[in-house]
Amino acid sequence: MKKIILSIALLLNCFVKIDACSNIIVGKAASADGSVIVSYNADSYGMYGNMHRHIGSTHKKGEMRKIYDWDTNKYLGEIAQATKTYNVVGQMNENQVSITETTFGGRSELADSTGIMDYGSLIYVALERATSARDAIKIMTGLVAEYGYFSEGESFSICDKNEAWIMEMIGKGPGNKGANWVAIRIPDDCICAHANQSRITKFNMKDKENVMYSKDIVKFARSKGYFTGKKDADFSFRDAFAPNDFSAVRYCDTRAWSVFNRFCDGMDKYIEYAKGNDLSNNMPLYMKPNRKITVRDVMNGMRDHYEGTPFDIQNELGAGPYNMPYRPSPLEWKVDDKKYFNERPISTQQTSFCFVGQMRNNLPDAIGGVVWWTNDDPNMAAFTPIYCSVTDVPACYLRQEGVQDDVTFSWESAFWLENTVSNMVYPYYSKIFPDLQKVQKDIEDKEFAEMADFEKKMATLYTSNQSSAKNQMTDYSNKKANDMMNSWKQLFQYIVVKHNDMVVKKTDEKGNFTKTKYGLATPPQRDGYPDAFKKAIVNQEGEKYLMK
Repeated sequence: MKKIILSIALLLNCFVKIDACSNIIVGKAASADGSVIVSYNADSYGMYGNMHRHIGSTHKKGEMRKIYDWDTNKYLGEIAQATKTYNVVGQMNENQVSITETTFGGRSELADSTGIMDYGSLIYVALERATSARDAIKIMTGLVAEYGYFSEGESFSICDKNEAWIMEMIGKGPGNKGANWVAIRIPDDCICAHANQSRITKFNMKDKENVMYSKDIVKFARSKGYFTGKKDADFSFRDAFAPNDFSAVRYCDTRAWSVFNRFCDGMDKYIEYAKGNDLSNNMPLYMKPNRKITVRDVMNGMRDHYEGTPFDIQNELGAGPYNMPYRPSPLEWKVDDKKYFNERPISTQQTSFCFVGQMRNNLPDAIGGVVWWTNDDPNMAAFTPIYCSVTDVPACYLRQEGVQDDVTFSWESAFWLENTVSNMVYPYYSKIFPDLQKVQKDIEDKEFAEMADFEKKMATLYTSNQSSAKNQMTDYSNKKANDMMNSWKQLFQYIVVKHNDMVVKKTDEKGNFTKTKYGLATPPQRDGYPDAFKKAIVNQEGEKYLMK
């Protein structure tokens, strides 16, 4: 136990950022419809959920692009602008290239405060310039070689309509341009997940088709004493730059285990690893799923709270009387002189936006690339589809200074509307969440039911009039977001009425509120605490509240 507590303390040193994220990657042969799929919960307390938007253009020689650190908005410098840039919507560009990330931190001495390219700028500059996943890797590694890498250790999911890659990168220390990096292609019939801990260990340095890496990576690690093996082939990226410990696994890799556990067989053999008890029993970087995976499966994976596993947090005291699968921040807390921790599932209240990217090679790029988006924890919100070719994005997903932003509430902001409903649901989760989940399901059912016919029409139109097709896809994408907003406003009103003052107004089988024959609301249900919580009160308070 002393060893575990000491390992948790290392969290504060370098291994885990509090604004931690989660990614799922699905190869095209592992998906139900041949899509490459990638997902991203962008988690950060205080971060306003905002959809990135870049309008592609051509640029003159000598033009410069300003770089601001994504985490702090600090100005870092300028880089040469590309001759041509592409449209970007969220985490996808018009060529169906998608890039997401999770931060693993790693060795703190390797951060380069003099670098210009932070991890967020690497993502969005690459999206502006890349025509494929391989192209994006080349662009990102070229940028850090030229301008330096400002951020901590990072895992990137880099995907297009044909390939899925994971790239891990960490700097070389202050004043040293370039980075240590490895990129590995995920086999088409496999899935991968990462969640704030490095997942690349040993890699095949001879597989030039499916593995790329910085050429001096082993030499650099040896020079720092991070790797002392006799053979270069024994080099492990994670062991050198982000060594595993209890907190790195329990806060981070357990989330990756939960993804694999959803879709792959045999995950019980890694349960002690996921618990942080046996760090030698490493999970593989990627695995073959036991079934074909749909976009909706990935969405639900991003809503995961470890349900039905040893890490399930809904049936314990910390869940409160209404089985809330969320815990207040911070992750760690003390009682007397002992330190404890909360489980950290994939689905968390600090998600500022969630992205599920769907990329397909059987359709024109303009139609094949779909940005599935929500501006809150996806468990508490509904995704809407936005095609990568849209000429305008839904205003409800944008940050507008002084109108809807980090500290400015607006009913027209998806972030603030969804968070308003979420924060009503959290303390009464088991009572109110079913109302939210029904609306969520109805919205997404309708979207998936309509899209096949819509895309068939767009594919036909696109062959004769690309501009008209893009305009119609823009209208469709905006309408879906607006429909969601209207449904969520109605949900807010319904919850307020139904659950007012901690009782439940009665409804009929269609969900309509019932009235007495005299026209007043039917007397509400007054259920009080669930039985299990009543017993917990009695166990703690004894006969203090016993009727006499």
